[in-house]
Amino acid sequence: MLQTVGSTLLGVIVPLSVPVAAGALLARFRAWDTKHLLTLYLYVLSPAIIFDTLRNAQISMDELYSTIGFSLVNLLLMWGVAKVAGRITRMDPAESAGLTLISTLTNSANYGLPLVLLAFGQLGLDKASVYVITQMIIVNTMGVYFAARSHFSVKSAVKSVFALPAVYAAALAVFLKLFGFHLSAGLEQGISMVADAYSPVVLTILGAQMVKVGRPEAKRVRPAVFWTGTAVRLLLAPLLALTALKLLGITGMLFSVLLIQASMPVAVNAVVLAERFDAAPGLVSKCIVWTTLASFLTLPVLIVMVQLIS
Repeated sequence: MLQTVGSTLLGVIVPLSVPVAAGALLARFRAWDTKHLLTLYLYVLSPAIIFDTLRNAQISMDELYSTIGFSLVNLLLMWGVAKVAGRITRMDPAESAGLTLISTLTNSANYGLPLVLLAFGQLGLDKASVYVITQMIIVNTMGVYFAARSHFSVKSAVKSVFALPAVYAAALAVFLKLFGFHLSAGLEQGISMVADAYSPVVLTILGAQMVKVGRPEAKRVRPAVFWTGTAVRLLLAPLLALTALKLLGITGMLFSVLLIQASMPVAVNAVVLAERFDAAPGLVSKCIVWTTLASFLTLPVLIVMVQLIS
């Protein structure tokens, strides 16, 4: 078991950690501004990998429905756990909102996709792409609601979803796949080339964001609140995801991919929502850093366990 975990650590996590470390060092010693690369990620790399993956994905309609169903069921379970945990630890409204973001928003795109590709290959990436699209929609609808229920606007949430280029890339890929249409060979090859740049670029950005996401108010976060958020994301999230997968009868490769994706550390964009709506941004940023660092050890164990039980 330990040998298997060690080989998974070396084969999956170490390659991922190289661009993450590079980004962290650049941000720490060169005051690197990632704003332009974030624009590249959002408007070029993300749509390219989503289109390329969905266009060539080996995924059935049953798996599509199962992925969407799991995303919704798991969201409700994590939301419920956050509400209960918030009451038990007597969190104030801002802390409770921050805990909900920590519990429900995972780093399934810029960390999860490269991880799945290394751990499960192209077939795993195919199945993960649908989950990522679903998560993008959740972040820009329910994520906004969780962060600021009193400020929530259905109209603005819908507008934010349709401002995402990846949504249109996914729609185009599905349309072409359903009706058997094709882009020119040269165009599809060009999109694939852009998609290949996704993993190293977004992992470098992630490393830089981890350095920058630390906030002065993170030092003032109550230990009980921090440990609650960390435990929910690292320990309870895999257990609840496993429960949801068993309830829905999901098996095979899809089971493995969805369990790993749902067990990822806190999404970096959670702190953006927390800061915008004053949902304990110090708590959220602290949990992002520490759950990401801890995941370099916990995810190899989880990957091995998934391979044994699936």
